[in-house]
Amino acid sequence: MEISARRTALLSSTALLLCTVLAGPAFAADGTPTPSPQAEDSVVNTGPPEEPEESIIDVPADAVDEEPTPTGNPQKPGDSPDSADCAPAHPVYIPSSKGKQYHKGVGPTNANHNGTSRQAQSTFTSEVTGKVGVSVSGELETSVNAMITTIKTKYSVTVSAELTAKLGNTISVPTPAHTTTNARYGVYRLKVTGTSYMLHQNCTTSPKHTVVSYSPLKVGWYLWES
Repeated sequence: MEISARRTALLSSTALLLCTVLAGPAFAADGTPTPSPQAEDSVVNTGPPEEPEESIIDVPADAVDEEPTPTGNPQKPGDSPDSADCAPAHPVYIPSSKGKQYHKGVGPTNANHNGTSRQAQSTFTSEVTGKVGVSVSGELETSVNAMITTIKTKYSVTVSAELTAKLGNTISVPTPAHTTTNARYGVYRLKVTGTSYMLHQNCTTSPKHTVVSYSPLKVGWYLWES
């Protein structure tokens, strides 16, 4: 006998489609078990997503291509007769280390509690669309696009200036007995630490700054049990 319970909770920006199915495994005509379809990236974690350790600011979308105002006091040509020529003056960003992926949610977190003594299936569907851009900590001398291009080249990753988490994305995962499955839809961002400065035409530099960036890498769900 199969007992099904379905509950749909409509939230302000995200609708959760909640399905709990209490049933044994399905079998094909020859008696072999029929595998259930598994959602991509359906890894279930043991806790909520980590937050960035640094105090970060979001880079406005309309400022992604703009070069920041150079800082520091460049020397004039001729101040050092034997100085090298680095003209034209330009901003420099050098990535030094690649960190972990951090998930930034779009809309609220949803949850399904399985209060039964058997494993159940939880299905979550996103009905919200939101954009996630780059966030940085520190003084970035170059543009975000220039920084992203450098990160792509060094680490062979497909980071972007902005990604959109769209509505209608669904994921289905098993929920153990007496356990709550939590689901957050959004964008995974890659943490990278680097150095930024201005290189002047006589090859002197402005003070070098450590910059920690979080750049959009992929759209997806973050799941954890509690």
